[in-house]
Amino acid sequence: MPLARSDAGSFQERTHPSRPRITELRLSAFAGHRGAGFPLGPVTLFAGPSGSGKTTALRAYEALARLGGGAAVGEVFLDPGACVPDRARPDGQRRRGFRIGCTTDGPEGPVRLDVAVQAEPELRIVGERLTSGGLVLLETALRDPSRPTVQAAWHTAGSAAVTRAPLPDDRLGTALLPLRVAGKTDGQRQVLAAAEQTVVALRSVFACDPRPDWMRTAVPTASGRLLPGCDNLADVLWRTRAECGRRHAQFVAAVRAGCFGPVTDVLAEPLGDGTVQGLLDRGDGLRTAFGRLGDGELRYVALALVLLTGPGVLDVDAAGEVPEAMQTLTVLADAFDRSLDPAQRRGLLRLAARMGARGHIRLVGTVGDASWAAGTDGITVVHLDP
Repeated sequence: MPLARSDAGSFQERTHPSRPRITELRLSAFAGHRGAGFPLGPVTLFAGPSGSGKTTALRAYEALARLGGGAAVGEVFLDPGACVPDRARPDGQRRRGFRIGCTTDGPEGPVRLDVAVQAEPELRIVGERLTSGGLVLLETALRDPSRPTVQAAWHTAGSAAVTRAPLPDDRLGTALLPLRVAGKTDGQRQVLAAAEQTVVALRSVFACDPRPDWMRTAVPTASGRLLPGCDNLADVLWRTRAECGRRHAQFVAAVRAGCFGPVTDVLAEPLGDGTVQGLLDRGDGLRTAFGRLGDGELRYVALALVLLTGPGVLDVDAAGEVPEAMQTLTVLADAFDRSLDPAQRRGLLRLAARMGARGHIRLVGTVGDASWAAGTDGITVVHLDP
């Protein structure tokens, strides 16, 4: 089991009570993790050697996010057997599974969500608990394995203490509560508020892994929403450069600090065949196409854009019913420092800390070694040892 220890930066996280956010990830029994709880700040780096469970932690975070968005458990866990803890033995009915959870903070204060998933012999959610202040707001359990449901009980505090009803075993009950809870009593309204805080915090997630080879070619103009691989970066620049001059100026300044040679602008150029290519404007009429940039430069440009934008530009399933000003977007970046030189990774980390302090963007990334991040305010480093 990987062991974890956390170093929090000296910067104290500002409170944004109106913006739900995840403050802890729990892997009670998931792949190589057992009994693990990881604090999450505005910028969190999971650090450790290969095999220590860094990517696994991000995979669990993304899985919770997709469940919170209403995805079916079979869509989220394509290989559920790989999530079962190492050396876990099946019970007398050949059942094995895993457990993950998180804590969100926001207007309702800390709210805990814990989920138990059966991976074998069939994939299903067999238990879920939503709690706040020691009060169980929702609890589900599998009572009859022959039925595709779990028995749910949620806090009512009316004429009856709880309401009981079946819920489907393939989806997160917390995400379904707004459809089932009337909100007539104070207890029901507390359940709805806690569920909404949890779902909003979970849904606003963008898993990003820029792929330089994909970013070097011209791309068709389309939605202008950045894909996780950032292969359509030129198309997004075609849109964002004209949308907000102030934000684009900040982006150009960030790129200038991380790319070799002078940079006066970052833009997309139409090629006349319905495609656009990305360019760095060097000044004096000189331009460098993205196809000529190094891997580190391209990853730096893409990550800088991600940190300086939001749900309206990134291809995320954000909570559309909640204003963007009330949401916090979390960027998941596996191998955050891949191909980056020391100046580039430090520059991106400072940018992430600055955006995290504003409350709109949070970053959870993985790195092999985080010694270079020491002393940077606003950074939480979780050290994993195999």
